[in-house]
Amino acid sequence: MPEGTIQVATCQFGVSADIEANAAAIRQQMQQAADKGADIVHFSECALSGYASVDFDSFVDYNWDLLKDKTLEIIELAGQLRVWVVLGSSHRLTEPNNPHNSLYLISPEGKLVDRYDKRFCTQIDLNRYTPGDHFVHFDLNGVKCSLLICFDLRFPELYRALYKEGVKCIFQSFYNARQQGPSIHSEIMRQTMQTNAANNGFWVSMTNSCGWFCPYPSCFIQPDGRIVEQLPEHTEGFMVNTLDLNKEFYDPSADFRDSAIAGKLTNARELSNDPCSTRRDEL
Repeated sequence: MPEGTIQVATCQFGVSADIEANAAAIRQQMQQAADKGADIVHFSECALSGYASVDFDSFVDYNWDLLKDKTLEIIELAGQLRVWVVLGSSHRLTEPNNPHNSLYLISPEGKLVDRYDKRFCTQIDLNRYTPGDHFVHFDLNGVKCSLLICFDLRFPELYRALYKEGVKCIFQSFYNARQQGPSIHSEIMRQTMQTNAANNGFWVSMTNSCGWFCPYPSCFIQPDGRIVEQLPEHTEGFMVNTLDLNKEFYDPSADFRDSAIAGKLTNARELSNDPCSTRRDEL
């Protein structure tokens, strides 16, 4: 494909506490996405490990050996299929430290090349996970990409930082599923992600677990904030979308974004002490 274009597979399935079942779903969707020409296959938060506090209570007696074995199988399959993989999982730390909530970045050579650790954890997360402290960037066919996880979207400072570092595409993994029913997440999560995309000119692959009840499905967002495609609600599946840096999009803040980031919070021209402007308590 031309430089600046990539085929992105955004995947969802009902993540559970069953590591082997999660792994089987991941391997199946990797194979299907590769057959559809995907360059990179993106999975939800904790897709392989299950999500502590939702799928299971804590990591006491957790089967870390099984998790490692299944991770290695997925890494090997990525090499066989020649695809990049963004794999949500949990990363064990030295006790008594809680694990990281992580995204493993796996290359088409079948290598684990980096790991992003969720930087902002919710109060519930903090009882079970240790936040991370770094970004992960990688280049895919001339597209500078980065990784984020779920609650990170509440912090626009992260997106501004990524914009300043020249990132063009974000793979952000979520786990808002197995809930009691509709919630505020239905009204704010995709919308916030669309805003982050439009405010910074990002392409976004936004993937979520689809275990019942899931308040919103996975989606793919273009740099003007529009959702290009989204998956059916509560249904296992994947979609492949084309990211193309050669396309132009509506971006009314483009001419002023850099100056605003630099601290100039207006785009007004300088006035020569016009008293009609400076006297704000007069008509």
